[in-house]
Parts: sequence; structure tokens; C-alpha cells
Amino acid sequence: MAFSMHRCLRLAIAGLLMSFSPHALADEAVLRLATTTSTYETGLLDKILPAFEKKHSVKVHVISVGTGKAIKIAQNGDVDAILVHARQAEDRFVKDGFGVNRRDVMHNDFVLLGPDADPAAVAGMKDAGKALEKIAKSESVFVSRGDDSGTHKKEKALWTEIDVSPAGKWYLEAGQGMSLSLRMADEKNAYVLVDRATYLSHIDELRLKVVVEGDEGLLNPYGIIAVSPYKHEHAKYELAMSLIAWLTSPECQKMISAYKKAGVQLFYPDAAGIDGKQ
Repeated sequence: MAFSMHRCLRLAIAGLLMSFSPHALADEAVLRLATTTSTYETGLLDKILPAFEKKHSVKVHVISVGTGKAIKIAQNGDVDAILVHARQAEDRFVKDGFGVNRRDVMHNDFVLLGPDADPAAVAGMKDAGKALEKIAKSESVFVSRGDDSGTHKKEKALWTEIDVSPAGKWYLEAGQGMSLSLRMADEKNAYVLVDRATYLSHIDELRLKVVVEGDEGLLNPYGIIAVSPYKHEHAKYELAMSLIAWLTSPECQKMISAYKKAGVQLFYPDAAGIDGKQ
């Protein structure tokens, strides 16, 4: 009888342990982050996430897509946080109740690339809008991401500012991420808008050169936002807030500042208080 009771107890404990399946445990230890391709393809996340994962015993599952798609994924409740770069869209995401506690993380800038021949004669210009006007008037080949990413949103905003609706054989929409769009532009000797970090990460593979840079309107800020637990109860809000705290911490901000390609800094930290910022 004692043996039978002991065996039953062991079976009960085994059953309890089995109820915590590897899949269930894995799900508890995963934080889902949707982010723009530039933070992923440049290798930045591989640099700054491991320390967070170790500290919180969590695995960050990164979904690398354009900003527009990242926001849609978050609206559907399929991730716990987003790290993106389209401020107006981010503010709308928060205003509509899908996100909470947006924080500045970092910035870089956009640059306009073009071929050595420079058929639109825009090299050296500081006004991105006027450069695009010349490209449109000369009908020089231009490759757009065409995917509602942060880069595409910036490009569309620039066209809107100069009251130009680009169309025709010269205007090509890739509908792809930044790397593939860059490759397409390079193959076609076309102009293309790209964030500087991604450009520097691919510079050795490209014939295209920077032709327009330095316009204040080309600033490219990145923000982190937690998905609202009021919209999606299953969202891992506390873990998302821990990630926000990590990305904006002095330690991580220093890591972002120190991250370079070919000796060139790719991103510049923006968290409150760093370098005297408020």
C-alpha cells in the first residue's frame, strides 16, 4: 500500500512537471519585438540585446520588417514592443491606444545615394527637396522602397513637401526591404534614399555614392513603444517596460554610441539626460 501511494505521488509530480511543457516555458521566456530593418541588418541588436536577455532570463524574438508593417503587427497584438523610426506614425499608434510609454532611443540620418554620372546634377546639394525636384524633372531613375517603411514614409513626406507625385518609367517601387532596394538601385544606377547606418553597412557592396546629405529634414529618430496591455491583455507589458528601461539606460546608450562600422558611428543615443539632453 505504501509503495502504491509513493508511486501515485511520483506520477502526480511527473504529471505536474509535464504540464509545464517546453513550449509553455519557452513562451513565458520570450519577448516579441517588431523593429525596422535598419536596426537588425546593421547588427546593432546583436550587440545590445544579449546583456538584456541574460539579465532578465528572456529571449527577444526579433521580427525585422518596415516600420509600417511593424506597427500593424503591434496593432494586431502579435508583438510586445516596437522599435521604429516614423514619429508621426508612432504618435498616432500611441494616440489610438495601441501603444504606451514611447521613449526616444537614438537617431541617425537619411542620405540620398546616386551614381557617379549623377544625371540629375544633384551631388553636393544640401536641400533634399530641391534635389528630388531635379531628379523628377530630369526623369532620372529613382528607386523607392515602396513598402510603407520608415524610409518610405520619409521619402513620401519629401515628395509631398515639394508638391510632386512621382510616377513614370523613371520611378521604380521595389516593395522590398532596404538591402534589396539598395541592390536594385545599384544595379540600375539609380538614386535612392537610405538611412546612413544601412548604407555604411553595405558600402563595400555598392557603386552608388552619397550625393545629398546634411539636410535637417533628413534626421532619422528611433523610438521604442510598449504594446498597450489595455488593448491586448496578453502583451508582456512588464517585460516590454524592462526592455525600454534597458535601451534607454546609460549602459545601453553607451553601447549604441560605441557601435561602429569601418570606424564610423552608426547611431547616436537620444535617451533623456544623456550628453546633457532633457
